[in-house]
Amino acid sequence: TRTEKDSMGEMPVPADAIYGASTARAVANFPIANRPLPGAVIHAFGHLKAACAQANLDLGKLDKKLADAIIAASNEVAEGKHDAHFPVDVYQTGSGTSTNMNVNEVVAHLASTAAASAVHPNDDVNMCQSSNDVIPSAMHVGAAVQLTATLIPAMEHLAAVIERRGAALATVVKTGRTHLMDAMPLTFAQELSGWAAQVRSAIQRLLSVLPRLFELPLGGTAIGTGVNAHPEFAARAVTHLRRATGLDFNVAGNAFQGMAAQDTAVELSGQLRGAAVVLMKIANDLRWMNSGPLAGLGEITLRPLQPGSSIMPGKVNPVVPEAVAMAMTQVIGNDAAVAVAGQSGNFQLNVMLPLIARNLLSSIGLLARASHALADDAISDFTVNHAAIDAALARNPILVTALNPIIGYEQAAAIAKRAYAQGRAVIDVAQEMTSIPRSELEQLLDPVALTRGGIP
Repeated sequence: TRTEKDSMGEMPVPADAIYGASTARAVANFPIANRPLPGAVIHAFGHLKAACAQANLDLGKLDKKLADAIIAASNEVAEGKHDAHFPVDVYQTGSGTSTNMNVNEVVAHLASTAAASAVHPNDDVNMCQSSNDVIPSAMHVGAAVQLTATLIPAMEHLAAVIERRGAALATVVKTGRTHLMDAMPLTFAQELSGWAAQVRSAIQRLLSVLPRLFELPLGGTAIGTGVNAHPEFAARAVTHLRRATGLDFNVAGNAFQGMAAQDTAVELSGQLRGAAVVLMKIANDLRWMNSGPLAGLGEITLRPLQPGSSIMPGKVNPVVPEAVAMAMTQVIGNDAAVAVAGQSGNFQLNVMLPLIARNLLSSIGLLARASHALADDAISDFTVNHAAIDAALARNPILVTALNPIIGYEQAAAIAKRAYAQGRAVIDVAQEMTSIPRSELEQLLDPVALTRGGIP
């Protein structure tokens, strides 16, 4: 170890660490989960610290040599080059001050080495800033970057794979189901079009949050009044941030709201939960369709990925849909925690900021990876079991629904019940119980025609 010093005195720090005393205190004080904040949040800090240093240079508040060193060090943090040096636990001080100081100390250490001159973590790196405005800003930046660069493309990929599979299976007719019971027929293309539409609607709902996510309370400093910050600081910093990220960040219209309340984070978390519900619905449909192979529906066969049992040889399970369902359950749980954390704003500051940041970024990552897994390892190459589908379709008594306009509901119900009880094709029973010619029944009960809707 080596000895470092902060405003509270001396503190031993690991010899190879590039952080300082404040970070070491936090590591000692918060051995709660041994789970640091996601890298995406730390990388967002890097972008913010670089933008802030550039703004302070523009305003003449930072010497160019120090500013350039801070900017270079911050960019290294943004690029993920020093992720191992951000060990502070999620469960820490509610403002996230420990993480902000962790970033300040790492940047100051790197910048001091580069500039061959002392760079102070508070006076230089944190100039015109407070943890109270930087932490919620970093959370917004990290979520916006990951949403646009990772999650939305992953969900677009999932929707495209679903649509391609649907188009390839456009002529395959299967039995529809409501209440898990046989219903009227539809094509695979129609069924999968519902999945794709769900995914694309979820994407639109996520995108609708971006205008509010782009608003940053930067410049509010301690409680929203902007004490110790130059009046032009926030606008200049955000301009540099836009250039660095390519995203349309702007200064929040009301810093008090952006620091005391985390309503946008709660909104985004709710939309992430909605997307999780979409993926779980698709995953469970796949599990049902794949069930069997003998005693289930057996409509499709997912690509076998691994043995399914340690005791039953030959058993293969739908492991990817199961993994996705578990991950989406965690996203729903993350949202419940964010909802509780969102109302924990006492007067001028929310005091569960690290938890909110962690859960948002965790949910975004889970959804992105789950989207790829569903698309590439479940939907892209499942095999359709035509024999099982055709056999079930031929014996489906609910096809008799097409006869309602001709013979009425009551007689159609009687035909369906007899066909089901006797295990016979509905067309054979309908021929016995009505005067409709066989040739006309074949047209009326044609499953392909029935997928087009309307009156036969």
